[in-house]
Amino acid sequence: MDRSLRAAHVATYVYFVLNGTLIGAWVVHIPAVEARVGISHAALGGLLVVLGLGAFVGMQVAGRLADRLGARTVVPAAGVLCGASLVLPGLASNPWTLAGALLLFGFANGCLDVGMNAHAVHVEKAYRRPVMSGFHATFSVGGVIAALLAAAATAAGLSPAATLAALGAVGTAAALLAARSLLPGTPPSGETENEHTRAPTAGGGARGRIRVLAALAMMVMLSEGAANDWSALHLKDVLGAPASTAAFAYGTYAAAMTIGRMLADRVVARYGSMAVLRYGAATAAVGITITALTPWVWAAFAGWALFGLGLSGCVPQLFSAAGHADPAAAGTNVSRVAGLGYLGMLAGPAVIGWLTHLTALNHTFLLLTLLCTATAATAGILRTAPAHNPGADRTPASAHSTR
Repeated sequence: MDRSLRAAHVATYVYFVLNGTLIGAWVVHIPAVEARVGISHAALGGLLVVLGLGAFVGMQVAGRLADRLGARTVVPAAGVLCGASLVLPGLASNPWTLAGALLLFGFANGCLDVGMNAHAVHVEKAYRRPVMSGFHATFSVGGVIAALLAAAATAAGLSPAATLAALGAVGTAAALLAARSLLPGTPPSGETENEHTRAPTAGGGARGRIRVLAALAMMVMLSEGAANDWSALHLKDVLGAPASTAAFAYGTYAAAMTIGRMLADRVVARYGSMAVLRYGAATAAVGITITALTPWVWAAFAGWALFGLGLSGCVPQLFSAAGHADPAAAGTNVSRVAGLGYLGMLAGPAVIGWLTHLTALNHTFLLLTLLCTATAATAGILRTAPAHNPGADRTPASAHSTR
């Protein structure tokens, strides 16, 4: 294997870990920032929407810049901006300054998210085998790193601002150091293609496929967002589990998702991206249905584990599909799919919350069953290569391209 390609592979891992760590650092400091600014939970919820809007705008901007300037330029710049802006929420003293800080940090995070996924598409194309899910697994590892470092900093008596500044400085340095190993630019169309990375021709069909991929990403990531915010409350409020036990609901879901992403690339290489999306979404549908209907805590844990395991490979395949649809527009296509998916993730908790006015919390999860079932039924979008090509649908790139 070419040494420069291996270095680019490692550098891409660095940026995914970096993104997960910086986002995780902000998340674990939310309570402290909320107390410092002196706002209510409701006001904080509105400010988090500002962060989401900033991320959405950043995704759209970075996608186009990545196609014009190359991911090698966009990714390090976004990483530096993300690291530098991390300290700002910790310094905010009122809702207005916090809103501005979150808008900038969200914008930087959106730029980094799309830029690193666009670069990951080019690395996967050069490797001629699936690697996207492994990158997404390391994003989750970054969140764990952030939680451990934040706990150590708190125990040492550091303020949130000092901790965020230190992590931001380390992140900025990592972004700059890893930049030299990124691929120099978008590989010319067809340069590294084979049956594992053949994309459909550009045009109306490709644009329609991107819209379908974006809709699927929205459904999958809405399901992820709902699990993030409601899994622990489900065990506590519906099944009556102690708070200490209920906390493990999200941990079970997140651990299953991380393990699934670590294994997904091998499964894709053997059975194809379409199979991972179809059977993964179907598994998630079974898992969340069990969770919604069971009266037993142990069965709920099993349901959340199946839900996380099933969803684990879905988003990487959709991002990979979008990026490979047109190598010259990988960044733009990834930004469209990731952007709509991100809006779905933001909407998920709110949608479930609204439905609780109509029915019990556990029964609202049946909406997620419907979304996962619809995703499984539409997974054929990833089968686009000619039927006579036996390797064409055994890859995340066969149709077509980072929380």
